[in-house]
Amino acid sequence: MENVLLEVKHLKKYFKAKQGTLHAVDDVSFQVMKGETLGLVGESGCGKSTTGRAILRLHEPTSGEVLYKGKDIVKYDKKQMKEMRKKMQIVFQDPYSCLNPRLSVFDLIADPLYVNKDVVSKSQLNKHILHTMELVGLEKRLINSFPHELDGGRRQRVGIARALALNPEFIVLDEPVSALDVSIQSQILNLLDELQEKLGLTYIFVAHNLSVVKHISDRIAVMYLGNIVELTDYKSIFADPLHPYTQALLSAIPIPKVGLKRERIVLEGDVPSPINPGPGCVFYGRCRNRKDICKEAKPNFEEKKPGHFVACHLV
Repeated sequence: MENVLLEVKHLKKYFKAKQGTLHAVDDVSFQVMKGETLGLVGESGCGKSTTGRAILRLHEPTSGEVLYKGKDIVKYDKKQMKEMRKKMQIVFQDPYSCLNPRLSVFDLIADPLYVNKDVVSKSQLNKHILHTMELVGLEKRLINSFPHELDGGRRQRVGIARALALNPEFIVLDEPVSALDVSIQSQILNLLDELQEKLGLTYIFVAHNLSVVKHISDRIAVMYLGNIVELTDYKSIFADPLHPYTQALLSAIPIPKVGLKRERIVLEGDVPSPINPGPGCVFYGRCRNRKDICKEAKPNFEEKKPGHFVACHLV
């Protein structure tokens, strides 16, 4: 498909542990269309952040393919990846720890330009930095400020500005609002929407808050224990969730209307260890509808309805 910007095929990322091999990302496949936002959700430790970082090769994938415009960037050498990083960027979760406290706002945004030797002249650099600050809603008076002088929202705007400095096409947003106050979260989400429309950006939006993901995503992928268990457009996943884990997640969202209630699905049992997982479905131990086949064989991630992919024997 011409409209596919990024295609991930059978991506795996394993880590060595004392007890064995930790399957952080275990055979994940999906596509991201140009100009869309793909939400990646799941509980803490499910592998969603590791997936985003493996795509950018901040973590080197154990195996699999990451096709960017049809070319497998996993095979790229350091020189080729340095060029690719101009097109692929990341915004981190913590807007303070990811910023060098010794650098001013100007230097933080200019740093990617210095690293990639994209600085032509001082006047052009100043103009570019001021333009980028304006894009993300940072006042000009903050250009010489340091991270400790800014609040969380402004720090995150600096992080977004730094990601935009090289005019990328694709950005991984790794829980960019989870460390912010609720009122600031909405401002940052609206800013990301505006930037996407204005600059034609493509996002992978990593989050654990389904309400936030619904607000910004075109399609949503639900992860559990290193696997994507369901993927479809945001309307379908909220109106007709097919996987038992997705149904349990959605049942936990509070309804902001007095008197309205939904059935709360309480998951029993503990999350299984991602170290040396068994042969069956990763959700088997907590699923209330499990069958014998679920313990014996891992379900394939298949299209059960048009555009609706699920990994479940029972669907």
